[in-house]
Amino acid sequence: MIAARDLTKRFGGRIAIEAVSLDVAAGETVGFLGPNGAGKTTTLRILAGVFPPSSGSVRIGDADLAHEPLRARAQIGYLPERPALYGEMTVTALLAFVASLRGVRGGTSTRDAVDAAIARTRLGELAARHIHTLSKGMRQRVALAAAIVGDPPALLLDEPTAGLDPAERSEARALIRTLARERAVLLSSHLLDDVSTLCDRVIVLHRGRVIASDRPVTLAHRLVASSPIDVVARAPLTQLATALSRVAGVRSVIAGDEDAGVAHCRVSTFSDPDVRPGLAAAVLAGGWELLTLARAEPSLEDIFLDLVEKGGEQA
Repeated sequence: MIAARDLTKRFGGRIAIEAVSLDVAAGETVGFLGPNGAGKTTTLRILAGVFPPSSGSVRIGDADLAHEPLRARAQIGYLPERPALYGEMTVTALLAFVASLRGVRGGTSTRDAVDAAIARTRLGELAARHIHTLSKGMRQRVALAAAIVGDPPALLLDEPTAGLDPAERSEARALIRTLARERAVLLSSHLLDDVSTLCDRVIVLHRGRVIASDRPVTLAHRLVASSPIDVVARAPLTQLATALSRVAGVRSVIAGDEDAGVAHCRVSTFSDPDVRPGLAAAVLAGGWELLTLARAEPSLEDIFLDLVEKGGEQA
Protein backbone atom coordinates (compact mmCIF):
# COMPACT_ATOMS: atom_id res chain seq x y z
CA MET A 1 0.00 0.00 0.00
CA ILE A 2 2.83 2.42 0.91
CA ALA A 3 6.08 1.86 -0.97
CA ALA A 4 9.11 4.17 -0.91
CA ARG A 5 12.31 3.50 -2.81
CA ASP A 6 15.69 5.16 -2.26
CA LEU A 7 14.32 8.43 -0.90
CA THR A 8 16.94 11.14 -0.46
CA LYS A 9 16.24 14.71 0.63
CA ARG A 10 18.77 17.53 0.66
CA PHE A 11 18.23 20.94 2.20
CA GLY A 12 21.04 23.02 0.72
CA GLY A 13 24.22 21.18 1.59
CA ARG A 14 22.62 19.09 4.33
CA ILE A 15 21.34 15.57 3.65
CA ALA A 16 18.26 14.97 5.81
CA ILE A 17 17.60 11.42 4.62
CA GLU A 18 19.51 9.16 2.26
CA ALA A 19 18.43 6.05 0.34
CA VAL A 20 15.41 5.38 2.58
CA SER A 21 13.26 2.49 1.36
CA LEU A 22 10.22 1.09 3.17
CA ASP A 23 6.97 -0.79 2.62
CA VAL A 24 3.76 -0.89 4.62
CA ALA A 25 1.05 -3.36 3.62
CA ALA A 26 -2.69 -2.98 4.09
CA GLY A 27 -3.64 -4.13 7.59
CA GLU A 28 -0.10 -3.60 8.87
CA THR A 29 1.01 -1.04 11.46
CA VAL A 30 4.67 -0.11 11.24
CA GLY A 31 6.50 1.91 13.88
CA PHE A 32 8.98 4.51 12.68
CA LEU A 33 11.70 5.08 15.30
CA GLY A 34 14.79 7.22 15.49
CA PRO A 35 16.56 9.83 17.63
CA ASN A 36 15.67 13.49 17.24
CA GLY A 37 16.93 14.72 13.88
CA ALA A 38 17.08 11.23 12.36
CA GLY A 39 14.76 12.22 9.49
CA LYS A 40 11.46 10.66 10.54
CA THR A 41 9.31 13.76 10.03
CA THR A 42 11.07 14.57 6.75
CA THR A 43 10.28 11.08 5.47
CA LEU A 44 6.63 11.31 6.53
CA ARG A 45 6.25 14.69 4.86
CA ILE A 46 7.63 13.31 1.62
CA LEU A 47 5.25 10.34 1.80
CA ALA A 48 2.35 12.73 2.46
CA GLY A 49 3.28 14.86 -0.53
CA VAL A 50 4.12 17.96 1.52
CA PHE A 51 7.33 18.35 -0.48
CA PRO A 52 9.13 16.16 -3.03
CA PRO A 53 12.27 14.11 -2.43
CA SER A 54 15.53 15.16 -4.04
CA SER A 55 15.57 11.67 -5.51
CA GLY A 56 13.68 8.43 -5.13
CA SER A 57 10.05 7.42 -5.61
CA VAL A 58 6.83 6.91 -3.63
CA ARG A 59 3.80 4.83 -4.54
CA ILE A 60 0.56 4.92 -2.60
CA GLY A 61 -1.53 1.99 -3.76
CA ASP A 62 -1.15 1.95 -7.54
CA ALA A 63 -0.48 5.71 -7.84
CA ASP A 64 2.97 7.24 -8.23
CA LEU A 65 3.14 10.31 -5.99
CA ALA A 66 5.30 12.29 -8.44
CA HIS A 67 3.24 11.54 -11.57
CA GLU A 68 -0.27 11.27 -10.09
CA PRO A 69 -0.09 13.45 -6.97
CA LEU A 70 -3.84 14.04 -6.59
CA ARG A 71 -4.73 10.36 -6.90
CA ALA A 72 -1.93 9.35 -4.55
CA ARG A 73 -2.77 11.98 -1.93
CA ALA A 74 -6.44 11.00 -2.01
CA GLN A 75 -5.37 7.64 -0.55
CA ILE A 76 -3.38 9.19 2.34
CA GLY A 77 -4.55 10.39 5.72
CA TYR A 78 -1.81 12.48 7.34
CA LEU A 79 -1.62 13.50 10.99
CA PRO A 80 1.35 15.87 11.41
CA GLU A 81 3.10 16.28 14.73
CA ARG A 82 1.60 19.77 15.11
CA PRO A 83 -1.73 19.64 13.28
CA ALA A 84 -3.16 22.95 12.06
CA LEU A 85 -6.67 23.17 13.50
CA TYR A 86 -8.77 26.29 13.06
CA GLY A 87 -9.98 27.04 16.57
CA GLU A 88 -12.88 29.24 15.49
CA MET A 89 -14.44 26.41 13.45
CA THR A 90 -16.68 23.71 14.83
CA VAL A 91 -15.59 20.10 14.60
CA THR A 92 -18.13 19.40 11.85
CA ALA A 93 -17.17 22.49 9.85
CA LEU A 94 -13.48 21.65 10.00
CA LEU A 95 -14.05 18.08 8.85
CA ALA A 96 -16.28 19.26 6.01
CA PHE A 97 -13.54 21.69 4.96
CA VAL A 98 -10.96 18.90 5.00
CA ALA A 99 -13.33 16.66 3.02
CA SER A 100 -13.63 19.31 0.31
CA LEU A 101 -9.84 19.65 0.13
CA ARG A 102 -9.54 15.90 -0.20
CA GLY A 103 -11.87 15.89 -3.19
CA VAL A 104 -15.05 14.60 -1.54
CA ARG A 105 -17.71 16.38 -3.56
CA GLY A 106 -21.45 16.88 -3.18
CA GLY A 107 -23.60 17.49 -0.12
CA THR A 108 -24.52 13.88 0.59
CA SER A 109 -21.05 12.44 0.08
CA THR A 110 -19.48 15.20 2.18
CA ARG A 111 -21.96 14.64 5.01
CA ASP A 112 -21.42 10.90 4.83
CA ALA A 113 -17.63 11.30 4.98
CA VAL A 114 -17.82 13.72 7.93
CA ASP A 115 -20.37 11.59 9.80
CA ALA A 116 -18.24 8.47 9.31
CA ALA A 117 -15.09 10.20 10.62
CA ILE A 118 -16.98 11.55 13.63
CA ALA A 119 -18.44 8.14 14.40
CA ARG A 120 -15.09 6.33 14.12
CA THR A 121 -13.38 8.81 16.44
CA ARG A 122 -16.34 9.02 18.85
CA LEU A 123 -16.69 12.79 18.50
CA GLY A 124 -20.49 12.86 18.23
CA GLU A 125 -21.06 14.83 21.44
CA LEU A 126 -18.46 17.39 20.38
CA ALA A 127 -19.46 17.82 16.74
CA ALA A 128 -21.00 21.27 17.27
CA ARG A 129 -18.27 22.53 19.61
CA HIS A 130 -15.70 25.09 18.52
CA ILE A 131 -12.25 23.54 18.43
CA HIS A 132 -10.65 26.17 20.67
CA THR A 133 -12.91 25.02 23.52
CA LEU A 134 -11.63 21.42 23.42
CA SER A 135 -8.94 19.81 25.55
CA LYS A 136 -5.63 18.79 23.97
CA GLY A 137 -6.70 15.17 23.92
CA MET A 138 -9.95 16.01 22.15
CA ARG A 139 -8.15 18.26 19.66
CA GLN A 140 -5.80 15.38 18.89
CA ARG A 141 -8.85 13.21 18.26
CA VAL A 142 -10.23 15.87 15.91
CA ALA A 143 -6.90 15.89 14.05
CA LEU A 144 -7.11 12.12 13.69
CA ALA A 145 -10.68 12.45 12.43
CA ALA A 146 -9.43 14.93 9.84
CA ALA A 147 -6.82 12.39 8.76
CA ILE A 148 -9.45 9.71 8.07
CA VAL A 149 -12.11 11.85 6.35
CA GLY A 150 -12.92 10.15 3.06
CA ASP A 151 -11.72 6.78 4.39
CA PRO A 152 -8.14 6.80 3.02
CA PRO A 153 -6.51 3.34 2.95
CA ALA A 154 -3.14 4.65 4.20
CA LEU A 155 -2.41 6.63 7.37
CA LEU A 156 0.74 8.55 8.26
CA LEU A 157 0.75 9.44 11.96
CA ASP A 158 3.53 11.65 13.32
CA GLU A 159 3.67 11.48 17.14
CA PRO A 160 -0.09 10.80 17.46
CA THR A 161 -0.07 10.60 21.28
CA ALA A 162 2.49 13.32 22.06
CA GLY A 163 1.50 15.53 24.99
CA LEU A 164 -1.48 13.42 26.02
CA ASP A 165 -2.07 12.31 29.59
CA PRO A 166 -2.13 8.54 30.32
CA ALA A 167 -5.91 8.22 29.97
CA GLU A 168 -5.96 10.18 26.70
CA ARG A 169 -3.00 8.18 25.40
CA SER A 170 -4.78 4.91 26.16
CA GLU A 171 -7.87 6.11 24.29
CA ALA A 172 -5.78 7.26 21.33
CA ARG A 173 -4.02 3.89 21.13
CA ALA A 174 -7.33 2.03 21.16
CA LEU A 175 -8.61 4.26 18.38
CA ILE A 176 -5.49 3.78 16.25
CA ARG A 177 -5.68 0.03 16.80
CA THR A 178 -9.27 0.05 15.48
CA LEU A 179 -8.44 2.23 12.49
CA ALA A 180 -5.43 0.08 11.59
CA ARG A 181 -7.35 -3.13 11.01
CA GLU A 182 -7.89 -2.49 7.31
CA ARG A 183 -5.37 0.27 6.64
CA ALA A 184 -1.66 0.62 6.12
CA VAL A 185 -0.38 2.67 9.05
CA LEU A 186 3.08 4.21 9.43
CA LEU A 187 3.40 5.61 12.93
CA SER A 188 6.26 7.74 14.20
CA SER A 189 6.64 8.03 17.96
CA HIS A 190 9.32 8.70 20.56
CA LEU A 191 7.15 6.75 23.05
CA LEU A 192 8.39 3.18 22.78
CA ASP A 193 5.28 1.94 24.58
CA ASP A 194 3.21 3.20 21.64
CA VAL A 195 5.32 1.25 19.19
CA SER A 196 5.50 -1.94 21.23
CA THR A 197 1.73 -2.05 21.81
CA LEU A 198 0.55 -0.90 18.38
CA CYS A 199 3.06 -2.03 15.78
CA ASP A 200 3.61 -5.26 13.88
CA ARG A 201 7.00 -4.15 12.64
CA VAL A 202 9.64 -1.54 13.46
CA ILE A 203 11.77 0.60 11.15
CA VAL A 204 14.70 2.35 12.84
CA LEU A 205 16.12 5.48 11.23
CA HIS A 206 19.49 6.88 12.28
CA ARG A 207 21.33 9.81 10.70
CA GLY A 208 18.92 9.76 7.79
CA ARG A 209 19.33 6.07 6.94
CA VAL A 210 17.33 2.93 7.72
CA ILE A 211 19.44 0.76 10.01
CA ALA A 212 16.86 -1.90 10.91
CA SER A 213 13.47 -3.12 9.74
CA ASP A 214 11.88 -6.16 11.34
CA ARG A 215 9.43 -7.40 13.94
CA PRO A 216 10.31 -6.34 17.49
CA VAL A 217 10.67 -9.96 18.60
CA THR A 218 13.12 -10.67 15.75
CA LEU A 219 15.17 -7.60 16.55
CA ALA A 220 15.24 -8.73 20.18
CA HIS A 221 17.00 -11.93 19.16
CA ARG A 222 20.00 -9.83 18.13
CA LEU A 223 20.47 -8.79 21.72
CA VAL A 224 19.85 -12.12 23.42
CA ALA A 225 23.47 -13.27 23.15
CA SER A 226 24.78 -10.15 24.86
CA SER A 227 21.87 -9.28 27.14
CA PRO A 228 22.50 -9.26 30.92
CA ILE A 229 22.15 -12.42 32.96
CA ASP A 230 20.25 -12.40 36.24
CA VAL A 231 21.71 -14.66 38.92
CA VAL A 232 19.75 -15.33 42.09
CA ALA A 233 21.30 -17.55 44.77
CA ARG A 234 21.01 -18.28 48.42
CA ALA A 235 24.36 -16.66 49.27
CA PRO A 236 25.99 -13.57 50.82
CA LEU A 237 25.60 -10.78 48.27
CA THR A 238 29.17 -9.44 48.32
CA GLN A 239 30.74 -12.89 48.14
CA LEU A 240 28.40 -13.92 45.29
CA ALA A 241 29.23 -10.78 43.28
CA THR A 242 32.95 -11.36 43.75
CA ALA A 243 32.75 -15.00 42.68
CA LEU A 244 30.72 -14.16 39.57
CA SER A 245 33.10 -11.35 38.54
CA ARG A 246 35.95 -13.86 38.34
CA VAL A 247 34.23 -16.01 35.70
CA ALA A 248 35.89 -15.81 32.26
CA GLY A 249 33.83 -13.73 29.83
CA VAL A 250 32.17 -11.58 32.49
CA ARG A 251 32.40 -7.85 31.79
CA SER A 252 30.86 -6.55 35.02
CA VAL A 253 28.62 -7.53 37.91
CA ILE A 254 26.01 -5.30 39.51
CA ALA A 255 25.15 -6.40 43.03
CA GLY A 256 21.45 -5.98 43.54
CA ASP A 257 19.68 -6.67 46.80
CA GLU A 258 19.77 -9.35 49.46
CA ASP A 259 16.67 -10.44 51.30
CA ALA A 260 16.39 -13.30 53.79
CA GLY A 261 19.72 -14.69 52.61
CA VAL A 262 18.77 -14.58 48.92
CA ALA A 263 21.06 -12.39 46.77
CA HIS A 264 20.47 -11.03 43.30
CA CYS A 265 23.19 -9.98 40.83
CA ARG A 266 23.00 -8.81 37.22
CA VAL A 267 25.93 -9.94 35.09
CA SER A 268 27.02 -8.19 31.89
CA THR A 269 29.06 -10.33 29.51
CA PHE A 270 30.94 -10.26 26.26
CA SER A 271 29.04 -11.91 23.40
CA ASP A 272 31.28 -14.99 23.30
CA PRO A 273 31.54 -17.48 24.84
CA ASP A 274 28.31 -18.34 26.69
CA VAL A 275 29.26 -17.80 30.33
CA ARG A 276 26.19 -19.34 31.94
CA PRO A 277 27.86 -22.72 32.69
CA GLY A 278 30.75 -20.86 34.35
CA LEU A 279 28.36 -18.75 36.43
CA ALA A 280 26.49 -21.84 37.60
CA ALA A 281 29.78 -23.54 38.47
CA ALA A 282 30.93 -20.50 40.47
CA VAL A 283 27.76 -20.52 42.54
CA LEU A 284 28.01 -24.25 43.26
CA ALA A 285 31.71 -23.98 44.03
CA GLY A 286 30.88 -21.43 46.69
CA GLY A 287 28.59 -23.97 48.33
CA TRP A 288 25.51 -21.88 47.57
CA GLU A 289 22.09 -22.81 46.23
CA LEU A 290 21.40 -21.51 42.71
CA LEU A 291 17.80 -20.33 42.41
CA THR A 292 17.73 -18.47 39.07
CA LEU A 293 20.10 -18.09 36.15
CA ALA A 294 18.43 -16.45 33.14
CA ARG A 295 19.05 -13.80 30.54
CA ALA A 296 17.11 -10.59 31.00
CA GLU A 297 14.53 -10.15 28.24
CA PRO A 298 15.60 -7.17 26.12
CA SER A 299 13.00 -4.41 25.83
CA LEU A 300 12.24 -2.37 22.73
CA GLU A 301 14.22 0.44 24.37
CA ASP A 302 17.23 -1.89 24.72
CA ILE A 303 16.93 -2.82 21.04
CA PHE A 304 16.66 0.80 19.93
CA LEU A 305 19.62 1.97 22.01
CA ASP A 306 21.75 -0.96 20.91
CA LEU A 307 21.10 -0.25 17.24
CA VAL A 308 21.79 3.48 17.57
CA GLU A 309 24.88 3.07 19.75
CA LYS A 310 26.40 0.73 17.18
CA GLY A 311 26.17 3.61 14.73
CA GLY A 312 23.90 2.03 12.19
CA GLU A 313 24.80 -1.51 11.29
CA GLN A 314 22.61 -2.24 8.30
CA ALA A 315 19.75 -4.64 8.93
